[in-house]
Amino acid sequence: MASYDLVIRGGTIVDGTGGALYDGDVAVVGGRIVAVGAATGVGHEEIDARGKLVTPGFVDIHTHYDGQVTWEHRLAPSSNHGVTTVVMGNCGVGFAPCRPGDQAMMIKLMEGVEDIPGVVMEEGVPWNWETFPDYLDAIEQRHMDVDFAAQLPHSALRVYVMGERGANLAPPTADELDEMRRLTAEAISAGALGVSTSRTLVHRFPDGRSAPSVGSEDEELLALARGLRDAGAGVFQVVPNIHGSADEEFAIFRKIVEASDRPLTFSLVNLSSERQNWLTFLKHLDEAGAAQEPISAQFIPRPAGFLFGLDLSTHPFCLNPSYRPIANLPLAEKVRIMRDPDFRARLITEEPDDPNPTAVQFATAPRQYFELGDPPVYSQPPENSVAAKAEALGISLREALYDALMAQDGKAVLYAPSSNNVPVTIAEARPMFERENAVMGLGDGGAHYGFISDATMPTYLLTDWVRDAKAPQLDLPLAIKALTSEPAAVFGLHDRGTIKAGAKADLNVIDLDRLHLHAPSVVRDLPAGGRRIVQGSDGYVATIVSGVVTYREGIPSGALPGRLIRGARQAASI
Repeated sequence: MASYDLVIRGGTIVDGTGGALYDGDVAVVGGRIVAVGAATGVGHEEIDARGKLVTPGFVDIHTHYDGQVTWEHRLAPSSNHGVTTVVMGNCGVGFAPCRPGDQAMMIKLMEGVEDIPGVVMEEGVPWNWETFPDYLDAIEQRHMDVDFAAQLPHSALRVYVMGERGANLAPPTADELDEMRRLTAEAISAGALGVSTSRTLVHRFPDGRSAPSVGSEDEELLALARGLRDAGAGVFQVVPNIHGSADEEFAIFRKIVEASDRPLTFSLVNLSSERQNWLTFLKHLDEAGAAQEPISAQFIPRPAGFLFGLDLSTHPFCLNPSYRPIANLPLAEKVRIMRDPDFRARLITEEPDDPNPTAVQFATAPRQYFELGDPPVYSQPPENSVAAKAEALGISLREALYDALMAQDGKAVLYAPSSNNVPVTIAEARPMFERENAVMGLGDGGAHYGFISDATMPTYLLTDWVRDAKAPQLDLPLAIKALTSEPAAVFGLHDRGTIKAGAKADLNVIDLDRLHLHAPSVVRDLPAGGRRIVQGSDGYVATIVSGVVTYREGIPSGALPGRLIRGARQAASI
């Protein structure tokens, strides 16, 4: 008779605490780890992990699976890269609360902010809820390949309370502030992990209007903060105005923390154009750490990777008048038209025409473009850029970009990092792993289906930073801690993220030598035939959620043990 449900035998354990590696077994009963080191009994199922790493399952705290969780059972791409827990509802956008008749507005907002095609949400989201507690009740019925938790989104809350005035950025009345506070406390009490907001001018509807939360006065943010205080739980997540004053943004963070008596976490992006803000945010983080203020920054270990292609959401010519009639044609037909010399000459000389300044900026801003390649290379020297190749060929950059997009019969993917100096940006990310009040995040899984594929970050980190030292060298224990216990702690999920007796049995068995990140490609498997970027991996021998194997060598097992997480979780012991 089996002593355990599962035993992982003889692996090299990286326990998520940052401590030294050691060899041993991990035994599981009832979805919990019951023995670490030597498991003398027999498992109903056993995995031979000799020569492999055994790690906690990875925790991704910045995702947007709010819609995807309602229409499918796999939260890929995160679950393809060792992630076993996701937190969604970031950036102040989501689908609840939502009154009947406002669904189309919420879809448009998510389309504009997170690059999810509207037709996908129109067909995929069931809208079998109105309030935020209703939404949690609805998704609690869903069985997934990972555990999932939600935050209350400020923009949805604002529109729910204020109607069209909320969408039009009108100031709330005192009664409306009281209602936002009440509903925030209600959502947290129902199981939301926190409340999220966005202050960045980049977040807009497709027609160019700012997201409802953008520009909210301090008193409105403090009403949400007081809702957290009323509930006695939850985290306040903020996307700051990175183009504004970092001093002013951090001052608001401090007001929120004081009003809520709860932790705050914010997105910290290192943009070349806003370098002084990056340095100012770091200065304030140092001060907050010294004062033991519960403020943490979420960072990304490489510049956000914008992907451009004829079969993706955007490219330098996508908003030009001549391109619009062919934008939704099948790729082969599109390429046939674009091979016409007269069409090429016309499109190259045209200027974009679109009401959304963010869309125009993304499509046309001066950038370094690179051919990403297979395997993908995220840090390349300037001489590899499309601009350098254009100069060598004696043609304009726009001509070179056009020709590069036409490569591989139009399937080519161009990579444009959000930094003008990738090696410097990566080097400046290295000290963030040593900070107690900084945590790796911003992968954006479930969003930007045709523009960004940064949810693959765990595999990138373990290959480029740890194994191959292409980026600054990062020790394996510190890397695994950054992927597990540190992000889990931000939202109080203390029952996971480490390998110890009593912990939730979310685990990875990894062959580090074989770990490999594939190049991005496009599939059309979303509702209504919607498109998304996929980027697979090799080397994940097994991924385990609640003691159940969900993936073997990257192939789904069919098991769906992932469930909704309501509220913070305390660590358990045996």
